[in-house]
Formats: sequence, structure tokens, C-alpha cells
Amino acid sequence: MSWIQYIFTHLIPTWFNSFGHNFRMWADLMTGNYENYALLKDDDPYQECYEWFWTSINLDETYPKEFLEYLQQMVDDIDSGRVKTFPFTKEMFDEIDNLIGEDDD
Repeated sequence: MSWIQYIFTHLIPTWFNSFGHNFRMWADLMTGNYENYALLKDDDPYQECYEWFWTSINLDETYPKEFLEYLQQMVDDIDSGRVKTFPFTKEMFDEIDNLIGEDDD
């Protein structure tokens, strides 16, 4: 991945996406449209919207170029057969459930 590809296919789209979400939350705060932010009946919708807005400003969802190249290499290794993978079947989930057991609480 070149730096140009990284900038135009990851950085810029991620920045615009984050800015769009932050603007939408800010607009919801300013217009009082925050009823959908309360997930539980005891939640305060305004407080949830307020906290999500300020938290989202601090979130950085951009990944370093080296990390993305590492992920691409992992996918290439799996696709080429260089790394062997094993499917996780329903029987494996059932076996884990049997080993862990169910809580009767």
C-alpha cells in the first residue's frame, strides 16, 4: 500500500465519517433531538447524547499504515494457504458451553 492509497482510501474517508457523526450528535444536542440516545429506561437521553458527543470527539478511528499492511498480509497468507485456518463449528460452541456450564442465577 502506498502512502497515496493510504491517505485517500483510509485517512480522508475516516476523517469525513467521524466529522459527520460528530456533527450529527452536536446537531442533536442543539436541537433537543436526543431521545434515541437512551438505551435503558433509566438512562437520561440528554446525558447519553452529551457523553457520546464528547467521547466521539476524542475517538481516533484511523489506523496506522503499517497495521493495515499487516492485516492485508495476514489475509494474503490465508488466501494463499500459507497459513492454515480451522473452521469454528457449532459442535465446538456446544462443547465450550458444556465445559463452561450454565449459570442458574
